[in-house]
Amino acid sequence: MNWETDALCGPTGADWRVPVSETEARQELTRAALADAGLPGLLIHNPVDLYWLTGTRQDGCFHIPSAESESEPVQFIRRSLDRGIFEAGGDDAPHEVVSHPRAKTLDAELLRRGVTAAPALQLGYLPYSQANFWSAVLSSLDAGVEGGSGRREPLDGTSITHSLREVKSEWELERMREAGDVQLRMFETIAECGGDGKTELELAAAADAVSREAGFGGHIRMRRWPMDCDRVVIAAGRSGAVPSYFDAAVGATGPHPLAGLGAGFNKVRTGEPVLVDIVHVHRGYVSDCTRMFSAGPLNGEWKQRLDDMYTVSEAVVSALGAGQTCELAWESGVGLAAELGHAEHLMGMLPEQARFLGHSIGLELDETPVLARGFDQPLEVGGTMAIEPKVIHPEGAIGIEDAWVRTAEGMVCLTAGERFPALTEW
Repeated sequence: MNWETDALCGPTGADWRVPVSETEARQELTRAALADAGLPGLLIHNPVDLYWLTGTRQDGCFHIPSAESESEPVQFIRRSLDRGIFEAGGDDAPHEVVSHPRAKTLDAELLRRGVTAAPALQLGYLPYSQANFWSAVLSSLDAGVEGGSGRREPLDGTSITHSLREVKSEWELERMREAGDVQLRMFETIAECGGDGKTELELAAAADAVSREAGFGGHIRMRRWPMDCDRVVIAAGRSGAVPSYFDAAVGATGPHPLAGLGAGFNKVRTGEPVLVDIVHVHRGYVSDCTRMFSAGPLNGEWKQRLDDMYTVSEAVVSALGAGQTCELAWESGVGLAAELGHAEHLMGMLPEQARFLGHSIGLELDETPVLARGFDQPLEVGGTMAIEPKVIHPEGAIGIEDAWVRTAEGMVCLTAGERFPALTEW
């Protein structure tokens, strides 16, 4: 190598690689899940899953066989191989890391390594052309499967990693707590620099500086295509009522049509609500939190709306902590909001209301399960969710959001919680 690996470090030279014990445990879980699903293996291309399973997201793919297979996991890297080896743990990596062969010979390379059936693909991520290409390349591995000799429809293993990633390890939870601490400093900075006449973008820039200095890498991963997200959504006054492409309660204006989400050129005005929804990502892990600000006091009606959203949040958190399904918790939250008079303004204004009250978070902002209809499952112990009831009116938006983890004793806050007030006056 003509470069030094010690350049790949966190603050003050800290080793920010994913521990080998983490990737080893995740690979074991994945192999068992593949066996349970009757899949011979899985070929990973999605960068988030590459990072989760191998500790590095270099350009290439990762083949992980079922627990019933005699072959071993192997990562194929186009570039940078040297960096990939180091980030995967070097000699201690739980899998082999090698140079990527010519794409059209990947089947022969896997066959040489003892793979006897075409692995499932991540069809939920791959573009159509890529799915067809890899299916054709790997079809020869199925020559002896069930007496066939031709190409069969590719198997889809997208849900395997989605499901496994719903439950976080203690190491992952610690990264999310650290993200919440950075996020708290971002809110404190906004509290110090905000006030009448400040633009949303000025406030966002101040928060961004804190996040960048702490190690934010510039990316917020989202599972749903083609969603992308502004990491500091600031909606001052009436901009909070402006709808956007984004499936959420508050979109705000953004600075221009291609970036039509988040902070724009709108200014803080005395007596108007300013909603600040911050996403920080620490070592890949998302923290999502919302707090309210105002230049001078808000009127009693706005304060009551905020109190009501806090009440809804408490009810939902309690339901999830008790083991209720996400659907039932959502129904109870929506029902309570309706009793409080917010049915037509909860999570947006008709006809553009978002149909959820919370979303799971981790390496992606929009993980599963979701606090919404159709998710007839509890938040598992170790599951992490951002709960965000908000109401939108033509004059602005107001609400509360914190991220939580479910433990055996109930829900525990991972973000600002009681450390930062729901409403701050400048």
